[in-house]
Amino acid sequence: MYAIIETGGKQQKVIPGEQLRIEKLEAKVGDTVRFDKVMLVNRDGVVALGKPYVDGASVTAKVMEQGRGKKILVFKKKRRKQYQRMRGHRQSFTAVKVEAIEG
Repeated sequence: MYAIIETGGKQQKVIPGEQLRIEKLEAKVGDTVRFDKVMLVNRDGVVALGKPYVDGASVTAKVMEQGRGKKILVFKKKRRKQYQRMRGHRQSFTAVKVEAIEG
């Protein structure tokens, strides 16, 4: 059994018991979050496809961690113009563990 949800402007495939990193959510560690934007549910080969979302379907997950990813370096340069810029970026994330898929 699996589902495809939309969160943070991205689509994620989730399986019960799986832990994944998604875009930062405003929730504390240990809280339970519910995702209502379920696009597809596959239950033992029976597929429910939404237009765009499946009615009555939801995914519950528990927040395991709030953190920030590794630093990404952004380097810009224009040759022969003495122009170069180095910037760094660390994306915030929320690690969740999928508990159940309803619907």
